[in-house]
Amino acid sequence: LRNVINMSGNTTLQFVPFASSVNSGFWSKLSENKLNLYKLDDSRKPVAGFYTNSDVEGLPCRHSVEYSAFDNTTQPPPLCFASTGGLYNKNTIEDFKVCDKNALLNKEGDLLWEAIVSRKAIKHPHLLSRFFVLSFSDLKKFKFTYWFSFPAFIHSSPISVSSCAPISATASNEFITNLIKSIDCFCTEQGSLPGFFLISTSNTFGSDEDITSHTLSEFNSLVNQNRKITFAFSDPSTLSDYPGWPLRNYLTCIAYHWAEKLKGEVNVLCYRDRTQMGKRNATHSLVLRVHIDSVTERPAGLTGWEKNRKNKLGPRAVDLGESMDPEKLAESSVDLNLKLMKWRLMPALDLDKISSCKCLLLGSGTLGCNVARGLLGWGVKNITLVDNGKVSFSNPVRQTLFEFSDCSTAGGRPKAIAAAERLKKIFPGVNSHGIELSIPMPGHPVHKSDELIEKVKSEVATLESLIDSHDVVFLLMDTRESRWLPTLIAAAKTKLVINAALGFDSYLVMRHGVISKESTIKLGCYFCNDVVAPGNSVHDRTLDQQCTVSRPGVSMIAAALAVELMASILQHPSGSLAAPEPGSHSIPPSVLGPVPHQIRGFMSSNQVIYPTAQCFSKCTGCSKTVIDAYLAHGFNFLLDVFNSPATYLEDITGLTQLHLETAAAEADVLEFSDNESV
Repeated sequence: LRNVINMSGNTTLQFVPFASSVNSGFWSKLSENKLNLYKLDDSRKPVAGFYTNSDVEGLPCRHSVEYSAFDNTTQPPPLCFASTGGLYNKNTIEDFKVCDKNALLNKEGDLLWEAIVSRKAIKHPHLLSRFFVLSFSDLKKFKFTYWFSFPAFIHSSPISVSSCAPISATASNEFITNLIKSIDCFCTEQGSLPGFFLISTSNTFGSDEDITSHTLSEFNSLVNQNRKITFAFSDPSTLSDYPGWPLRNYLTCIAYHWAEKLKGEVNVLCYRDRTQMGKRNATHSLVLRVHIDSVTERPAGLTGWEKNRKNKLGPRAVDLGESMDPEKLAESSVDLNLKLMKWRLMPALDLDKISSCKCLLLGSGTLGCNVARGLLGWGVKNITLVDNGKVSFSNPVRQTLFEFSDCSTAGGRPKAIAAAERLKKIFPGVNSHGIELSIPMPGHPVHKSDELIEKVKSEVATLESLIDSHDVVFLLMDTRESRWLPTLIAAAKTKLVINAALGFDSYLVMRHGVISKESTIKLGCYFCNDVVAPGNSVHDRTLDQQCTVSRPGVSMIAAALAVELMASILQHPSGSLAAPEPGSHSIPPSVLGPVPHQIRGFMSSNQVIYPTAQCFSKCTGCSKTVIDAYLAHGFNFLLDVFNSPATYLEDITGLTQLHLETAAAEADVLEFSDNESV
């Protein structure tokens, strides 16, 4: 681990290189930053590291890089000293292999030399302790290939060392005690001890009690005061005969700025501060006397590449996949798949808007299962499923979150609970809940018994609470009337509603309009195109008319479009108030494409249309009349709707009057005689 510099004379000086110590959090943070910040850019990124001068004897001098290395404002831990570095993370393993390693080393050498020449290294001494990392990150398997380098200059002119001995051999215990006190006072003044500093004395180092510590920028004033100057640095080496790696660049800085004034004779203190058994000890620090010539041009020689575990020049590798929690690994992999879209294809995509969205799925059948799977694919973490049905034997082949065991138990498992549990098995990171709930409906009377009324009142309160605590409501039920109450509550609470409905070979996916002071135009809801109130649609119907009978692929298409419509709305600058983009050829303001009001598909003709409908002033689901009545009278209004014939809603919205006016107009149509023609 020692790199020997050729020197004139009989004395050779060997430097102990750093051994990199990389915290696993650094690679995890790199995985996150690679996709969030760096994208395809493999240029140099600043990172920070640190080292210590208090390691136990015999350990290699470690240079540590933590997970906080990307935050350049982070201070090193106590008793540690900052270093500055860079990260070159390549996008492919081939780029890593063919990268010109010498060119990188020289590039970092140029940065080091510029810091010395411009005196930045004197003001900020940590710039003399440089490092960089060449790496490749396999973000899918969490495998990282990396190679550390600690650039250090090799002088073209010889460096001779006239003496190298522990401080205990040249100084008294009293001097060492005073030296430690001086450094501690300096550390208090500066806020922390820099890696490189000055020691001044009145007389020869080691024989004087007048000891003071200074910053490097105070050199000239100390010379003017005729003080004896010793160049000190926090030495990470633990070997008794050799200083640590940072001395290489320190001597280069000294040679460029001060060698002429010192006539080439430099005293160096390799300061080591160790505490063992509660006792502080610095007697193992080294004192060097070095002769070095002045340097005016950048030394051509550079060294610094770290050796691998086989003690050969080559990269190292670490595999974090096996050591990570499988659930965390799954979560990272899901996020990776989404970030890959943002990385190369859609830089403007705001994934947090989608993943943080809380989705309520009313209906856990064919549509509900497929919508839930689509939401998982978009990284949605909070999904609540609501249904009052049980899993039957016909369900698993069409409803993708169920299997045979769910329906083989007595009566079948509750759909919502079984679906929520299956989501967690697919992706443990999802926060999914299943709730058994029957939604009260118009045309389904509530018998006037206190017990039943309280039950329905509780169901309404639960539904209100669920809609209030979620951001997007999906209406995925079987019947028309079951969509009325969620439509009304969501309209009153200005929630985004995505509605999906199936026919045999057709489907409808639409978003309900949201009331806002910012917009004078409100899009219609599911009931705005109807001129009759919702009623009991399964009364006196045959089995095929009661069940949702559709081609198997229709539900998957409709569910996918419902999820994609939600994602497009969330990415639109206006959100749920987005104006509809009717044609696929229009220029979409959303990064995910057009945001239509409705999508109606017809499998038999292989046709898709995108109609837009404004809110109907007499709508039984979202008109101002109905919303005001609900807000004013609450459950009593709903109870009247449930218990009254369909004409109740038609009466208060004005549909009844519209029907009468239509009938009167039809009666006034002129009759033609037999001999008249049109």
